[in-house]
Amino acid sequence: MPSCPSDCFFHVAGDVKIFTEDGTGKVVEILADMTARDLCQLLVYRSHCVDDNSWTLVEYHPHLGLERCVEDHELVAQVEGTMASESKFLFRKNYAKYEFFKNPMNFFPEQMVTWCQQSNGSQTQLLQNFLNSSSCPEIQGFLHVKDLGRKSWKRLYVCLRRSGLYFSTKGTSKEPRHLQLLADLEDSTVFTLIAGKKQYSAPTDHGLCIKPNKVRNETKELRLLCAEDEQSLACWMTAFRLLKYGMLLYQSYRIPQERKAMLSPFSTPVRSVSENSLVAMDFSGQTGRVINNPAEAQSAALEEGHAWRKRSTRMNVLGSQSPLHPSTLSTVIHRTQHWFHGRITREESHRIIKQQGLVDGLFLLRDSQSNPKAFVLTLCHHQKIKNFQILPYEDDGQIFFTLDDGNTRFSDLIQLVDFYQLNKGVLPCRLKHHCIRVAL
Repeated sequence: MPSCPSDCFFHVAGDVKIFTEDGTGKVVEILADMTARDLCQLLVYRSHCVDDNSWTLVEYHPHLGLERCVEDHELVAQVEGTMASESKFLFRKNYAKYEFFKNPMNFFPEQMVTWCQQSNGSQTQLLQNFLNSSSCPEIQGFLHVKDLGRKSWKRLYVCLRRSGLYFSTKGTSKEPRHLQLLADLEDSTVFTLIAGKKQYSAPTDHGLCIKPNKVRNETKELRLLCAEDEQSLACWMTAFRLLKYGMLLYQSYRIPQERKAMLSPFSTPVRSVSENSLVAMDFSGQTGRVINNPAEAQSAALEEGHAWRKRSTRMNVLGSQSPLHPSTLSTVIHRTQHWFHGRITREESHRIIKQQGLVDGLFLLRDSQSNPKAFVLTLCHHQKIKNFQILPYEDDGQIFFTLDDGNTRFSDLIQLVDFYQLNKGVLPCRLKHHCIRVAL
């Protein structure tokens, strides 16, 4: 019997338990060299999910009120070695994982960036300087800082450099004699605060934490910070990630694109629909025509909505022999969809959107708490979360659903979502990504 070559043997690091948002878990055997991306792809395969490169592993510390998305390149066994017994891994979507590479303008407000070398000041150049270890863009601004071992918070002017995080002892001065080290990032990891106001009396909901890797359960060594708003929090968190991991993040971001490029020329490419790639078209003539007039485009969108209604009426007639009456089906069919989250609160819907990434077009639908016959569309646009009520609309004895007081009507919520994925209509942007929860 031939002997097995040495590379046939793998070092097993042990078992880890992975949890989903609903509390269900699954034990997975991992190898010592298994990265977070490897583990996510394994879970995607076992759960029969679509691998769109937005799944992520979350390091969650419930006793400390902290969580973070484990970077794709990090070794799972190594991360687990820094976690306490109460801590756990979660399996979750994060659409914003590499969004700063696609839309850097949304992540780095001009007033928060200072250059340390000659540059044209462009956002693309900023990213390049973050990836280049010899250059050093600085991020600065006001942060609320909690005193170590005390309950009090102070508002300080803070500056992030490659050598660490500093605060100014004199207003907004960044002279060397006025800067004091606040935190060293070398052997630390940055987390977001889950319930900072409740657990740490934080002044805002936009908290973050610099946690030394040696800390397991103690809170006295945690460096707790709070940003003024969601945009500045995103800027700080992105800058921390880039300074700590730099080119490793870019390589992880590029892996899916490179794999697509290596596909066989005979395979069918997957069409990627960007925010600006869909246009209004008029097909009433012999050839199609792009509609440039906004008013005409709006009219075409409304007509498309009425076309949905006519098609659904024909389907109802064809399906009238079904044991489940079509009118009943239209009121319950949405419950089979991943984007429908049932009777959750407004606060819960906002929490889910934030967890899965504040990117344009991220959405979910839920039951309305104020109107038992209505529903609510929760949508993210420009890093803000907005809610739109979906109301029932009766016409000629038939119930429709509408977002715009009956101008555009749909027989069920699936048709409504399908329509607004192609047309933004009264919404600030089209529906692009849906929040999803899976059972492992």
